[in-house]
Amino acid sequence: MSKNFRNRIPQQRTRLLQTPPPKIQSTYRKTVLSNGVRVVSEEISTVRSVTLGVWIDTGSRDEIEENNGISHFLEHMVFKGTKHRGVKEIAQSIESVGGYLNAFTGKEHTCYYARVLDEYAELALDVLSDLVRFARFPEKDLDREKNVVIEELKNAEDDPDDIIHDYFEKTLFGRHPLGFPVIGTEKNLRSFSRSDLQSYVRHQYIPSKIVLAAAGNIRHDSLVALAARYLGTLDPRSKNGWAQRKGPRAIKSEKREFKKPIQQAHVCLGTQAFSIKSKQRYPLLVLNTLLGDGMSSRLFQNIREKYGFAYSVYSYANMMSDAGVFGAYIGTDKTHVNASIELILRELEKIRKKPVPKTELDRTKAQLKGSMMLGLESIPNRMMRLGTSELYFGELNSIDFIVQQIEVVSQDDIQAVAHELFREDNLSTVIIQPESQSSDLTTLQ
Repeated sequence: MSKNFRNRIPQQRTRLLQTPPPKIQSTYRKTVLSNGVRVVSEEISTVRSVTLGVWIDTGSRDEIEENNGISHFLEHMVFKGTKHRGVKEIAQSIESVGGYLNAFTGKEHTCYYARVLDEYAELALDVLSDLVRFARFPEKDLDREKNVVIEELKNAEDDPDDIIHDYFEKTLFGRHPLGFPVIGTEKNLRSFSRSDLQSYVRHQYIPSKIVLAAAGNIRHDSLVALAARYLGTLDPRSKNGWAQRKGPRAIKSEKREFKKPIQQAHVCLGTQAFSIKSKQRYPLLVLNTLLGDGMSSRLFQNIREKYGFAYSVYSYANMMSDAGVFGAYIGTDKTHVNASIELILRELEKIRKKPVPKTELDRTKAQLKGSMMLGLESIPNRMMRLGTSELYFGELNSIDFIVQQIEVVSQDDIQAVAHELFREDNLSTVIIQPESQSSDLTTLQ
């Protein structure tokens, strides 16, 4: 490289940075079928794939204690055979064309999705609609699949950095359905019958609660035509026969400890937070990124890099339709538990008491925006965004709008959120200790 060329690079870079980024063009479209099924899409003609998801606006928060886990168990059972396909045919239907078929259940939503080459879009929707509409729930497979899900439950219990979040949500929400584990309980799982599953489908898998979301190389009009063929004949008169959702109440903060035969202690500390529709949504996202998202975050730099107390330490913010959770997690040696909790509390108090430096705030915003934009390069992620946005907001906010909302978050906004959430008497703590627990020997210098 010549000297003159090297000397021109800084000036060229400056000019590039001064050029405003182009507006992101959206191909988002929405249609509502005559029976109430919503169809949302984002055409991306530069790829050869399409990801389709059939979303149902139901999850574990729509259950009661006696049937907790039925949403997730049903999601398993639909793959055991339908009116048109056996269990092996379901598995082969999408994989035989190089695609991917799966499903998941959450607190508020259930989603069945497939990713295929664009030429197999109709096949994907045929299979997905078959699962959602025509599952048979064969008696011969009920007990076998109950055992499978119970093993999944046992696996989660053996994974303390996973199961602690279920314990934490139970502490935050108590007996409210948001405190229920998505997977349910072994007692409930063993009790479910074929008629229980059929009743669940009749009352929850209804047109007004169904969204078909698709992202990739598919035209919206073509998608609507497919949706009318495979989902348009669902009875629009179907009504949700289960109790309507009620928001959680605030409960007193609590500290709970559990013991397991493990080598490392696990800690989750936090509080109920804001819903996804709250005006505090974007300040909370920025605060969470600053505090505990990635290697440059305050928790990582202090607890891992400065003290070496943990391999894994982070914070997170989960926002739902009418509630939310903010938490900080750390896995650490049993002798470092109290010191680690103290360090986390110090970081929370620091944000409450002292404005975030502007340079750190700007860097955090850039990190959050960059992470979001990179995520949109994934076609499945775009489908997920379409589905959740429709279920929560009834529309898709543009990327430019979201970027603008992040940009306007101020130092005062961050402190206001911290003041509301991070009072020490507002924070609950859950600890999973190794069974042979000794006293905490670590003190901070």
